[in-house]
Amino acid sequence: MAMAGESSNNNYRDFDKKSHRKVGLVYDETMCKHDTPNGEDHPECPDRIRVIWEKLQLAGISQRCVVLGSSKAEDKHLELVHSKDHVSLVKSLSTKKKDFRRNRIASQWNSIYLNGSSSEAAYLAAGSVVQLAEKVAEGELDCGYAIVRPPGHHAEPDEAMGFCLFNNVAVAASYLLDERPELDVKKILIVDWDVHHGNGTQKMFWRDPRVLFFSVHRHEHGGFYPAGDDGYYNMVGEGPGEGFNINVPWEQARCGDADYLAAWDHILIPVAREFNPDIILLSAGFDAAIGDPLGGCRVTPYGYSVMLKKLMEFAQGKIVLALEGGYNLDSIAKSSLACVQVLLEDKPIQGSSEAYPFESTWRVIQAVRKRLCAYWPSLADELSSKLIDLKTPTPIIVVSSSDSETEDYADDILDQMSRLNIENHQVDDDTASTSWRRDLSKVDVWYASFGSNMWKPRFLCYIQGGQVEGMKKVCVGSMDKTPPKEITWESFPHRLFFGRESSVTWGVGGVAFINPLTDLNDQTHMCLYKITLEQFNDVLFQENGLTVDSESPLFDLDTLQLVEKKESIPLASGGWYGNVVCLGKEGDIPILTMTCTLSAVEKFKSGEVPLRPPAEAYANTLVRGLVEGGRLSEEEAKAYIDNASSKPL
Repeated sequence: MAMAGESSNNNYRDFDKKSHRKVGLVYDETMCKHDTPNGEDHPECPDRIRVIWEKLQLAGISQRCVVLGSSKAEDKHLELVHSKDHVSLVKSLSTKKKDFRRNRIASQWNSIYLNGSSSEAAYLAAGSVVQLAEKVAEGELDCGYAIVRPPGHHAEPDEAMGFCLFNNVAVAASYLLDERPELDVKKILIVDWDVHHGNGTQKMFWRDPRVLFFSVHRHEHGGFYPAGDDGYYNMVGEGPGEGFNINVPWEQARCGDADYLAAWDHILIPVAREFNPDIILLSAGFDAAIGDPLGGCRVTPYGYSVMLKKLMEFAQGKIVLALEGGYNLDSIAKSSLACVQVLLEDKPIQGSSEAYPFESTWRVIQAVRKRLCAYWPSLADELSSKLIDLKTPTPIIVVSSSDSETEDYADDILDQMSRLNIENHQVDDDTASTSWRRDLSKVDVWYASFGSNMWKPRFLCYIQGGQVEGMKKVCVGSMDKTPPKEITWESFPHRLFFGRESSVTWGVGGVAFINPLTDLNDQTHMCLYKITLEQFNDVLFQENGLTVDSESPLFDLDTLQLVEKKESIPLASGGWYGNVVCLGKEGDIPILTMTCTLSAVEKFKSGEVPLRPPAEAYANTLVRGLVEGGRLSEEEAKAYIDNASSKPL
């Protein structure tokens, strides 16, 4: 098998003969070089594609596929959908250019960062999708998955935006239609299940009847990124392309398997049957997945696998997935694995979905069918009242409160990608009750807090919901709102420091971290709360900007046993507090805290990520915790915080 990043030269000798379908995979570590200019954390990070590739390797899946080397896009193919000026501008972002020039260009675009490797990665991402689509259309491969970045579906003809430089899928579609007529690809279905509307792809095929574009996305009446009316269901195309643009705009967060499958069964599948595509290109963003920090929806790996399986009924299974969004590393890895297993027709899909769609989902589906039925007769019949009566009430939305939700780069993202981080919400206990919660509710741990949670009223916001003086956001609270069973104090040999430019909860100023490594020269005061492992997970979710209604824990019993041996376990949360540290035991119960990773500590030391004293309101909360806990006097507490803020790391 060809190694990642090397050309396969059409060498299939290592392909598993037990599999009947030739599935292509594209992955190249070179695309990981595209990063923020100073190494700042960002949701669209290099680890997104690394974790997918590692997951496929560990599962033995990549070894059963045809691994292709990446391919650089040609300018003439990019210019099939992009303006010549835009292609030239992206090409100019080479390592030879000065950082200040790239930063100036990035500042003129919407939600874009650039470094010296951004141009190369963008060319490889687009070219690799073209290459894979070509091989599937030629019949060399049956289907495939391009694990590429930067993503593409937001990129417009003359503008990069939303983390996207070139529109990878649109370039591939136009290449097949306009450059390879001998392949006889006359009709292409593009399905975009990324949680954000594929505005760029829509504009590129707005008047083209050869491409049926279908986008299902969180819209919220134009309030969700990329915002505006482009993602509305009335946007159906123009001229010869009228009726060939279908938008399914969700009105709220938390849409899950039942909602997406309803859109498939009652809109996409009937229309796809009428359209009868020659090939399907799938903008496979996984930011509608459970736990995604930007999407706020609840699609499971099972849901993605069923959606993909339904699409494989068309075009003789000729389907190409291209990675778009998805910012929870665990979710995108698991969802990608589930999809590639479907491409391999590996085994029957395992799982089930007993939930019903939201009431608003049926309302949207009915509106879409009514608007599109003039073009697609299969949508003309009204849905039965018996069917649409199977519904779930619309959820109540509460703003998340995590300190991890924003940092210096995120002010721009939050302004430009309105409401992306509004994802935590109240849910019915019945729907949230899962087996992992029952299991972990029986296990006690000590949660050791060294930051604002040292003050009990502040910590109770993470358990019971609410906010205290100085907080700018409301906490959603844990599923189990039982107060801590016991509270005690101890000191531990770890270095306390304050870093980051700002946080959503406290505004401008640093927040508290400890170095995961012990240092006998330092002592950090910590307040220990005896809570359940279920509650500890809910605190982890909130601290890392994730939803508390997850169907799987971040930190399970196996991880607990592992951290007791290794003392520190980085989690795939993507948040600031994604590293759980075991500090020892108190009465045979493990003492756990959460802080940054060792790699983040190195960034703090080098200055890549700033060290900064805490905001006054945040510091006052620490002082109150230390004083009311009987640990220090007010004067001693202030000196303790000042020392931690000023001492070199």
